[in-house]
Amino acid sequence: MNPEPPPGEGSLLVLPVHGIGEVTRAADVAAMIADAVTLEDGDVVVVTQKIVSKAEGRIVEIDPDDPAAKDALVTSESLRVLRRRGDLVISETRHGFICANAGVDLSNVPYGRAALLPVDSDRSARRLRDRLTSLTGAHVAVIISDTFGRPWRRGVVDVAIGCAGVAAVVDLRGSLDANGRELLATELCIADEIASAAELVMGKDRSVPVAIVRGTDPTWARRSSVAAEIIRPPSEDLFR
Repeated sequence: MNPEPPPGEGSLLVLPVHGIGEVTRAADVAAMIADAVTLEDGDVVVVTQKIVSKAEGRIVEIDPDDPAAKDALVTSESLRVLRRRGDLVISETRHGFICANAGVDLSNVPYGRAALLPVDSDRSARRLRDRLTSLTGAHVAVIISDTFGRPWRRGVVDVAIGCAGVAAVVDLRGSLDANGRELLATELCIADEIASAAELVMGKDRSVPVAIVRGTDPTWARRSSVAAEIIRPPSEDLFR
């Protein structure tokens, strides 16, 4: 059950959770996690979008050799399409995410199928958190992560698409920096940082869909929402 020493003050422990097994529709993901790892109060449980989508029945059939079929699926999952280049589509999903192909993903699913994003990732995170607490008695937080590209930078990173029980954003405006200057614009996207840290031990090819981040600041524990806190409204966006 992943016996590990507790992290020291100011440090984090990031633990891969092995032994989750294949997730199918209506699977009790929380029970699978609880059977695989011993949770502690304050743990942040990071769960990949893919297994949440599998459990919630967000897997659809598609002809992977038919570009028109994929394009139609991406369009159906998009609120609007922002840019196209070849077979790459950048679109806005109904959640408010700006991402490639509306989050439609053909990796780590059987050939001929595609995974769609959960309908409401914050709600999925809340349900997982409540279920984990009920099963284990531990007061944990949950982040649902997915892999996104980033404008103007190469490479992909994992970000939070849903969260519960841990701050999505920590607002440091009005506090002082190390030199005593007032911070005027600093807002830390804690949920994305935790998701990215967790991905380092999960990887894309290791069949590790869950990780535990232990030792986060207890003041970050609160009600939270990716949709309400992280998604930038169009009125604040200089590029849309």
